[in-house]
Amino acid sequence: MSASLEEKVAAAKERLDAHVREIVQWHFNPETGCPFWLNFAQKLDFDPREKINNYSDLKILGHFQDNWLRKEPVRNWIPKAYQNSPVSVFETGGSTGVPKYRININDFRADYSLFSETLHDEGFPHGADWLMLGPTGPRRLRLAIEHLAQVRGGIAFHLDLDPRWFNKMLKTNRPQDAALYKNHVIDQALVILKQHPNVRCIFTTPKLLEALCEKVDLVRHGITGIFCGGTEMNAQFHRFAREELIPGIDFVPTYGNTLMGLACHKPFDPATNDYSITYYPPHPRAMFEIVNPDNLDEVVPYNTQGRVLLTTLTKEFFVPRFAERDQGYRAEPIDLYPWDGVRDLGLFTQFEESVVVGVY
Repeated sequence: MSASLEEKVAAAKERLDAHVREIVQWHFNPETGCPFWLNFAQKLDFDPREKINNYSDLKILGHFQDNWLRKEPVRNWIPKAYQNSPVSVFETGGSTGVPKYRININDFRADYSLFSETLHDEGFPHGADWLMLGPTGPRRLRLAIEHLAQVRGGIAFHLDLDPRWFNKMLKTNRPQDAALYKNHVIDQALVILKQHPNVRCIFTTPKLLEALCEKVDLVRHGITGIFCGGTEMNAQFHRFAREELIPGIDFVPTYGNTLMGLACHKPFDPATNDYSITYYPPHPRAMFEIVNPDNLDEVVPYNTQGRVLLTTLTKEFFVPRFAERDQGYRAEPIDLYPWDGVRDLGLFTQFEESVVVGVY
Protein backbone atom coordinates (compact mmCIF):
# COMPACT_ATOMS: atom_id res chain seq x y z
CA MET A 1 0.00 0.00 0.00
CA SER A 2 1.42 3.36 -1.03
CA ALA A 3 1.95 6.15 1.49
CA SER A 4 -0.80 8.24 -0.11
CA LEU A 5 -3.27 5.34 0.06
CA GLU A 6 -2.33 4.71 3.69
CA GLU A 7 -3.19 8.33 4.45
CA LYS A 8 -6.55 7.98 2.69
CA VAL A 9 -7.31 4.76 4.60
CA ALA A 10 -6.46 6.42 7.91
CA ALA A 11 -8.62 9.45 7.06
CA ALA A 12 -11.53 7.19 6.08
CA LYS A 13 -11.25 5.27 9.35
CA GLU A 14 -11.27 8.51 11.33
CA ARG A 15 -14.33 9.70 9.43
CA LEU A 16 -16.10 6.37 10.01
CA ASP A 17 -15.38 6.39 13.76
CA ALA A 18 -16.75 9.94 14.06
CA HIS A 19 -19.84 8.94 12.09
CA VAL A 20 -20.40 5.90 14.34
CA ARG A 21 -20.30 8.12 17.42
CA GLU A 22 -22.86 10.48 15.86
CA ILE A 23 -25.22 7.67 14.83
CA VAL A 24 -25.03 5.87 18.18
CA GLN A 25 -25.70 9.11 20.04
CA TRP A 26 -28.70 9.72 17.79
CA HIS A 27 -30.33 6.28 18.00
CA PHE A 28 -29.87 5.85 21.75
CA ASN A 29 -30.96 9.37 22.68
CA PRO A 30 -34.52 9.32 24.12
CA GLU A 31 -35.33 12.50 22.21
CA THR A 32 -34.26 11.28 18.75
CA GLY A 33 -33.97 7.48 18.81
CA CYS A 34 -36.53 4.91 17.70
CA PRO A 35 -38.53 2.78 20.19
CA PHE A 36 -36.71 -0.42 19.20
CA TRP A 37 -33.22 0.81 20.08
CA LEU A 38 -34.38 2.70 23.16
CA ASN A 39 -36.03 -0.49 24.45
CA PHE A 40 -32.94 -2.46 23.48
CA ALA A 41 -30.73 -0.13 25.53
CA GLN A 42 -32.86 -0.62 28.65
CA LYS A 43 -31.88 -4.31 28.67
CA LEU A 44 -28.16 -3.55 28.63
CA ASP A 45 -25.97 -3.02 31.68
CA PHE A 46 -24.19 -0.11 29.97
CA ASP A 47 -25.07 3.01 28.02
CA PRO A 48 -24.06 2.58 24.35
CA ARG A 49 -23.52 6.34 24.09
CA GLU A 50 -20.73 6.07 26.65
CA LYS A 51 -19.18 2.77 25.56
CA ILE A 52 -19.19 3.04 21.78
CA ASN A 53 -16.51 5.42 20.55
CA ASN A 54 -15.54 3.84 17.22
CA TYR A 55 -16.59 1.30 14.61
CA SER A 56 -14.90 -1.62 16.37
CA ASP A 57 -16.87 -0.90 19.56
CA LEU A 58 -20.11 -1.86 17.81
CA LYS A 59 -19.23 -5.47 18.65
CA ILE A 60 -20.55 -4.94 22.17
CA LEU A 61 -24.08 -4.76 20.74
CA GLY A 62 -23.84 -8.26 19.31
CA HIS A 63 -25.29 -9.11 15.90
CA PHE A 64 -28.43 -7.70 14.35
CA GLN A 65 -31.08 -10.41 13.88
CA ASP A 66 -33.13 -10.46 10.68
CA ASN A 67 -36.24 -11.65 12.57
CA TRP A 68 -36.33 -8.26 14.29
CA LEU A 69 -37.32 -6.77 10.94
CA ARG A 70 -39.91 -9.50 10.37
CA LYS A 71 -41.65 -9.45 13.73
CA GLU A 72 -41.13 -5.99 15.22
CA PRO A 73 -43.99 -3.50 14.59
CA VAL A 74 -42.71 -1.28 11.80
CA ARG A 75 -43.50 1.92 13.72
CA ASN A 76 -40.96 0.89 16.36
CA TRP A 77 -38.22 1.63 13.82
CA ILE A 78 -39.22 5.27 13.27
CA PRO A 79 -36.84 7.63 15.10
CA LYS A 80 -38.67 10.07 17.36
CA ALA A 81 -36.98 12.93 15.54
CA TYR A 82 -38.84 11.83 12.37
CA GLN A 83 -42.19 10.84 13.88
CA ASN A 84 -43.97 13.63 11.99
CA SER A 85 -42.22 12.96 8.67
CA PRO A 86 -43.76 11.04 5.73
CA VAL A 87 -42.55 7.45 6.04
CA SER A 88 -42.23 4.80 3.33
CA VAL A 89 -41.99 1.07 4.01
CA PHE A 90 -39.84 -1.13 1.81
CA GLU A 91 -39.67 -4.93 1.79
CA THR A 92 -36.74 -7.20 1.08
CA GLY A 93 -37.16 -9.83 -1.60
CA GLY A 94 -38.12 -12.57 0.84
CA SER A 95 -35.60 -15.00 -0.67
CA THR A 96 -34.55 -16.36 2.73
CA GLY A 97 -37.99 -16.43 4.38
CA VAL A 98 -40.74 -14.00 5.30
CA PRO A 99 -39.85 -10.55 3.87
CA LYS A 100 -38.12 -8.08 6.16
CA TYR A 101 -39.42 -4.52 6.45
CA ARG A 102 -37.54 -1.26 6.84
CA ILE A 103 -38.75 2.29 7.13
CA ASN A 104 -37.44 4.96 4.79
CA ILE A 105 -37.79 8.70 4.80
CA ASN A 106 -35.00 10.06 2.63
CA ASP A 107 -32.24 7.44 2.71
CA PHE A 108 -33.01 6.03 -0.73
CA ARG A 109 -32.74 9.53 -2.22
CA ALA A 110 -29.44 10.23 -0.44
CA ASP A 111 -27.97 6.87 -1.51
CA TYR A 112 -28.87 7.27 -5.16
CA SER A 113 -27.90 10.94 -5.33
CA LEU A 114 -24.42 9.94 -4.16
CA PHE A 115 -24.34 7.07 -6.63
CA SER A 116 -25.32 9.43 -9.46
CA GLU A 117 -22.01 11.23 -8.98
CA THR A 118 -20.14 8.04 -10.01
CA LEU A 119 -21.89 7.70 -13.40
CA HIS A 120 -20.30 8.97 -16.61
CA ASP A 121 -22.28 11.56 -18.53
CA GLU A 122 -21.43 9.86 -21.83
CA GLY A 123 -23.23 6.66 -20.92
CA PHE A 124 -25.85 8.16 -18.63
CA PRO A 125 -26.43 11.63 -20.13
CA HIS A 126 -28.28 14.30 -18.22
CA GLY A 127 -31.76 14.75 -19.62
CA ALA A 128 -32.02 11.16 -20.83
CA ASP A 129 -34.97 9.04 -19.70
CA TRP A 130 -34.71 5.66 -18.00
CA LEU A 131 -36.39 2.27 -18.21
CA MET A 132 -36.63 0.54 -14.83
CA LEU A 133 -36.71 -3.14 -15.91
CA GLY A 134 -36.67 -4.76 -12.51
CA PRO A 135 -38.76 -5.70 -9.46
CA THR A 136 -41.44 -3.20 -8.53
CA GLY A 137 -44.14 -3.38 -5.85
CA PRO A 138 -43.01 -2.75 -2.26
CA ARG A 139 -39.31 -2.68 -3.11
CA ARG A 140 -36.89 0.16 -2.68
CA LEU A 141 -35.65 -0.06 -6.27
CA ARG A 142 -38.85 1.26 -7.79
CA LEU A 143 -38.58 4.69 -6.12
CA ALA A 144 -34.77 4.69 -6.04
CA ILE A 145 -34.32 4.34 -9.80
CA GLU A 146 -36.99 6.96 -10.35
CA HIS A 147 -35.06 9.33 -8.09
CA LEU A 148 -31.79 8.52 -9.88
CA ALA A 149 -33.40 9.43 -13.21
CA GLN A 150 -34.83 12.64 -11.76
CA VAL A 151 -31.48 13.67 -10.25
CA ARG A 152 -29.99 13.38 -13.73
CA GLY A 153 -32.81 15.37 -15.32
CA GLY A 154 -34.71 12.42 -16.73
CA ILE A 155 -37.97 10.54 -16.36
CA ALA A 156 -38.20 6.91 -15.27
CA PHE A 157 -40.58 4.50 -16.98
CA HIS A 158 -41.67 1.42 -15.02
CA LEU A 159 -43.43 -1.86 -15.68
CA ASP A 160 -45.22 -4.50 -13.61
CA LEU A 161 -42.88 -7.18 -12.26
CA ASP A 162 -43.57 -9.46 -9.30
CA PRO A 163 -40.52 -11.72 -8.82
CA ARG A 164 -42.23 -13.63 -6.01
CA TRP A 165 -44.87 -14.92 -8.43
CA PHE A 166 -42.14 -15.91 -10.89
CA ASN A 167 -40.21 -17.71 -8.15
CA LYS A 168 -43.37 -19.50 -6.98
CA MET A 169 -43.82 -20.95 -10.46
CA LEU A 170 -40.26 -22.25 -10.41
CA LYS A 171 -40.71 -23.77 -6.96
CA THR A 172 -43.89 -25.56 -8.11
CA ASN A 173 -42.15 -26.93 -11.20
CA ARG A 174 -43.96 -24.77 -13.73
CA PRO A 175 -41.08 -23.57 -15.94
CA GLN A 176 -43.35 -22.96 -18.94
CA ASP A 177 -45.51 -20.57 -16.91
CA ALA A 178 -42.35 -18.88 -15.62
CA ALA A 179 -41.17 -18.40 -19.21
CA LEU A 180 -44.54 -16.90 -20.14
CA TYR A 181 -44.27 -14.46 -17.26
CA LYS A 182 -40.77 -13.41 -18.27
CA ASN A 183 -42.02 -12.80 -21.82
CA HIS A 184 -44.85 -10.72 -20.36
CA VAL A 185 -42.29 -8.53 -18.57
CA ILE A 186 -40.09 -8.16 -21.68
CA ASP A 187 -43.12 -7.30 -23.83
CA GLN A 188 -43.87 -4.40 -21.47
CA ALA A 189 -40.27 -3.19 -21.82
CA LEU A 190 -40.43 -3.35 -25.62
CA VAL A 191 -43.56 -1.20 -25.68
CA ILE A 192 -41.85 1.44 -23.53
CA LEU A 193 -38.70 1.46 -25.69
CA LYS A 194 -40.79 1.79 -28.86
CA GLN A 195 -43.04 4.54 -27.58
CA HIS A 196 -40.44 6.65 -25.76
CA PRO A 197 -37.32 7.24 -27.88
CA ASN A 198 -35.69 9.46 -25.26
CA VAL A 199 -35.02 6.38 -23.08
CA ARG A 200 -31.23 6.06 -23.16
CA CYS A 201 -30.55 4.38 -19.79
CA ILE A 202 -31.77 1.12 -18.31
CA PHE A 203 -31.69 -0.47 -14.90
CA THR A 204 -32.16 -4.23 -15.10
CA THR A 205 -30.97 -7.63 -13.86
CA PRO A 206 -28.71 -10.11 -15.67
CA LYS A 207 -31.46 -12.53 -16.74
CA LEU A 208 -33.79 -9.77 -17.88
CA LEU A 209 -31.01 -8.03 -19.80
CA GLU A 210 -30.25 -11.24 -21.66
CA ALA A 211 -33.95 -11.79 -22.42
CA LEU A 212 -34.34 -8.20 -23.65
CA CYS A 213 -31.31 -8.50 -25.94
CA GLU A 214 -32.91 -11.54 -27.58
CA LYS A 215 -35.70 -9.23 -28.75
CA VAL A 216 -33.99 -5.94 -29.58
CA ASP A 217 -30.56 -4.54 -30.47
CA LEU A 218 -30.06 -2.03 -27.68
CA VAL A 219 -27.11 -0.35 -29.37
CA ARG A 220 -29.13 0.38 -32.51
CA HIS A 221 -32.02 1.47 -30.34
CA GLY A 222 -29.84 4.22 -28.87
CA ILE A 223 -29.28 2.84 -25.35
CA THR A 224 -26.02 4.29 -24.01
CA GLY A 225 -25.91 3.14 -20.36
CA ILE A 226 -27.02 0.04 -18.46
CA PHE A 227 -27.04 -0.14 -14.68
CA CYS A 228 -27.27 -3.83 -13.76
CA GLY A 229 -27.48 -5.77 -10.53
CA GLY A 230 -28.80 -9.01 -9.14
CA THR A 231 -27.92 -12.42 -7.79
CA GLU A 232 -26.33 -13.64 -11.03
CA MET A 233 -24.04 -10.64 -11.54
CA ASN A 234 -20.66 -12.40 -11.67
CA ALA A 235 -17.45 -12.27 -13.70
CA GLN A 236 -18.81 -14.66 -16.34
CA PHE A 237 -21.90 -12.54 -16.99
CA HIS A 238 -19.84 -9.36 -16.82
CA ARG A 239 -17.66 -10.58 -19.68
CA PHE A 240 -20.68 -11.85 -21.62
CA ALA A 241 -22.47 -8.52 -21.29
CA ARG A 242 -19.54 -6.35 -22.36
CA GLU A 243 -18.31 -8.57 -25.20
CA GLU A 244 -21.50 -10.06 -26.63
CA LEU A 245 -24.76 -8.61 -25.32
CA ILE A 246 -24.10 -4.88 -25.33
CA PRO A 247 -20.63 -4.02 -26.68
CA GLY A 248 -20.13 -0.28 -26.75
CA ILE A 249 -22.74 0.47 -24.05
CA ASP A 250 -21.54 1.81 -20.69
CA PHE A 251 -22.14 -1.14 -18.35
CA VAL A 252 -22.26 -0.49 -14.59
CA PRO A 253 -22.57 -3.49 -12.24
CA THR A 254 -23.99 -2.89 -8.78
CA TYR A 255 -24.54 -4.60 -5.46
CA GLY A 256 -27.33 -3.20 -3.36
CA ASN A 257 -30.12 -4.21 -1.04
CA THR A 258 -32.95 -2.77 1.00
CA LEU A 259 -30.95 -2.67 4.24
CA MET A 260 -27.68 -1.22 2.95
CA GLY A 261 -28.39 0.99 0.00
CA LEU A 262 -25.98 0.84 -2.92
CA ALA A 263 -22.34 -0.21 -3.29
CA CYS A 264 -20.10 1.02 -6.11
CA HIS A 265 -17.87 -1.19 -8.21
CA LYS A 266 -14.16 -0.85 -8.85
CA PRO A 267 -13.91 0.74 -12.32
CA PHE A 268 -13.41 -1.81 -15.09
CA ASP A 269 -10.05 -1.62 -16.84
CA PRO A 270 -10.23 -3.24 -20.30
CA ALA A 271 -6.43 -3.36 -20.47
CA THR A 272 -6.31 -5.97 -17.69
CA ASN A 273 -8.97 -8.27 -19.17
CA ASP A 274 -10.11 -8.86 -15.58
CA TYR A 275 -13.88 -9.22 -15.37
CA SER A 276 -14.09 -9.99 -11.67
CA ILE A 277 -16.24 -7.41 -9.88
CA THR A 278 -15.21 -5.71 -6.65
CA TYR A 279 -17.76 -3.68 -4.70
CA TYR A 280 -17.16 -1.00 -2.08
CA PRO A 281 -19.91 0.05 0.38
CA PRO A 282 -21.15 3.67 0.66
CA HIS A 283 -18.78 4.67 3.47
CA PRO A 284 -19.60 5.87 6.12
CA ARG A 285 -23.35 5.35 5.60
CA ALA A 286 -22.81 1.61 5.40
CA MET A 287 -19.89 -0.76 5.84
CA PHE A 288 -19.29 -4.44 5.49
CA GLU A 289 -16.70 -6.84 6.77
CA ILE A 290 -15.85 -10.21 5.26
CA VAL A 291 -15.84 -12.65 8.15
CA ASN A 292 -15.34 -16.29 9.03
CA PRO A 293 -18.80 -17.94 8.65
CA ASP A 294 -18.12 -19.97 11.80
CA ASN A 295 -17.03 -16.93 13.81
CA LEU A 296 -18.74 -13.72 12.73
CA ASP A 297 -16.38 -11.65 14.89
CA GLU A 298 -13.31 -12.81 12.95
CA VAL A 299 -12.44 -10.82 9.81
CA VAL A 300 -10.75 -13.01 7.21
CA PRO A 301 -7.41 -12.03 5.56
CA TYR A 302 -7.43 -10.16 2.26
CA ASN A 303 -8.20 -12.32 -0.80
CA THR A 304 -9.88 -14.91 1.42
CA GLN A 305 -13.50 -15.88 1.05
CA GLY A 306 -15.94 -15.20 3.89
CA ARG A 307 -19.48 -14.14 4.68
CA VAL A 308 -20.61 -10.52 4.28
CA LEU A 309 -21.33 -8.77 7.59
CA LEU A 310 -23.27 -5.56 6.98
CA THR A 311 -23.55 -2.45 9.15
CA THR A 312 -25.91 0.37 8.14
CA LEU A 313 -25.33 3.74 9.78
CA THR A 314 -27.86 6.45 8.98
CA LYS A 315 -30.09 8.56 11.20
CA GLU A 316 -33.12 6.81 9.74
CA PHE A 317 -31.86 3.27 10.12
CA PHE A 318 -29.24 1.58 12.30
CA VAL A 319 -28.27 -2.05 11.60
CA PRO A 320 -25.10 -3.13 13.41
CA ARG A 321 -23.27 -6.26 12.20
CA PHE A 322 -25.93 -8.15 10.26
CA ALA A 323 -24.94 -11.46 8.60
CA GLU A 324 -26.00 -11.17 4.96
CA ARG A 325 -27.02 -14.03 2.67
CA ASP A 326 -23.92 -13.29 0.54
CA GLN A 327 -20.29 -14.37 0.54
CA GLY A 328 -17.23 -13.11 -1.30
CA TYR A 329 -13.50 -12.41 -1.10
CA ARG A 330 -12.20 -9.60 1.08
CA ALA A 331 -10.77 -6.89 -1.18
CA GLU A 332 -8.17 -4.29 -0.27
CA PRO A 333 -8.83 -0.53 -0.27
CA ILE A 334 -8.12 1.46 -3.43
CA ASP A 335 -7.51 5.17 -3.98
CA LEU A 336 -11.08 5.77 -5.11
CA TYR A 337 -12.56 3.79 -2.20
CA PRO A 338 -10.01 3.64 0.66
CA TRP A 339 -11.81 1.01 2.74
CA ASP A 340 -12.45 -2.73 2.48
CA GLY A 341 -14.51 -4.13 -0.36
CA VAL A 342 -15.78 -7.52 -1.51
CA ARG A 343 -14.87 -9.39 -4.71
CA ASP A 344 -16.69 -12.20 -6.54
CA LEU A 345 -19.89 -11.87 -4.60
CA GLY A 346 -22.36 -14.77 -4.52
CA LEU A 347 -24.90 -16.56 -2.37
CA PHE A 348 -23.61 -17.84 0.96
CA THR A 349 -23.16 -21.61 0.65
CA GLN A 350 -25.93 -22.63 3.06
CA PHE A 351 -28.50 -20.67 1.01
CA GLU A 352 -27.57 -22.05 -2.41
CA GLU A 353 -30.28 -24.72 -2.38
CA SER A 354 -32.98 -22.76 -0.56
CA VAL A 355 -32.83 -19.47 -2.49
CA VAL A 356 -34.56 -19.41 -5.88
CA VAL A 357 -32.73 -17.08 -8.25
CA GLY A 358 -35.77 -16.75 -10.50
CA VAL A 359 -36.23 -13.73 -12.71
CA TYR A 360 -33.07 -12.08 -11.45
